[in-house]
Amino acid sequence: MPGTVPTVSLNDGRAIPQLGFGVYQVEPEQTAEAVATALEVGYRHVDTAQMYGNEAGVGEAVRASGLAREDVWVTSKLSNAAHAPDDARRAFDETLAALDLGYVDLFLVHWPLTAVDGLDIVATWKVLEELHADGRARSVGVSNFQVPHLRRLAQECDVVPAVNQVEVHPYLANEEVRAYGRDHGIVTEAWSPIAQGAVLTDPAVLAVARELDRTPAQVVLRWHVQRGDVVFPKSVTAERVRENFALFDFELDGSQMEQLTSLDKGEEGRTGPHPDTFDYVPG
Repeated sequence: MPGTVPTVSLNDGRAIPQLGFGVYQVEPEQTAEAVATALEVGYRHVDTAQMYGNEAGVGEAVRASGLAREDVWVTSKLSNAAHAPDDARRAFDETLAALDLGYVDLFLVHWPLTAVDGLDIVATWKVLEELHADGRARSVGVSNFQVPHLRRLAQECDVVPAVNQVEVHPYLANEEVRAYGRDHGIVTEAWSPIAQGAVLTDPAVLAVARELDRTPAQVVLRWHVQRGDVVFPKSVTAERVRENFALFDFELDGSQMEQLTSLDKGEEGRTGPHPDTFDYVPG
């Protein structure tokens, strides 16, 4: 039911719903319907990005929902093609126009792109500081940043990222990045929370699911919630959208949490690209 999702406090004084709805790889023509379903179920947090190509559908669904704008948290992310400061400013204006919601609750640098010559994460981040100062991005953060990237921002910039959205799941616990965030007031958001489905057939996950009479996905998502991370599973199937929302009427005990945490494979468990080497810039 709506209103059951806890919030996580950010370092800028705002509070983000801990469970959101992700629209990565949702086709633009399907996005409005998928987000509308999620909002009907009770989600109040939607995560999109410029490179997903579906911001307009997110905005359409939020506007049509009948919900007050301040009751729906909307995140988007800067395109890898727009890291140069003037490009970043133009791209953000395009996001505001596509969403047509007045402001963005959270805007992220999508990838650090330190493997690309000529790009400077500090210069890009300073643009997000501007957007935060003028209120068009109520909170600002980063995505896929490793500890050295975060340390550089800490040394050379004024605003500490509110969040760092990184790959996290039982096969990649990503503890070094999470620990840095915890120590510096940066909330971790977990993308690929079920390792693109890979963890759902793991015997340990299946055993806990049987013990609790829950689905494997619910068990893994609950593991994230109890670790304190923000999570936003994606599905265009209405039943799965409802299922993924039903995380707050059960708990994993200490032993069950440890069973999932012990599945960590370190870098071998990573399903996406490594941030230090990822250099994709759309042409």
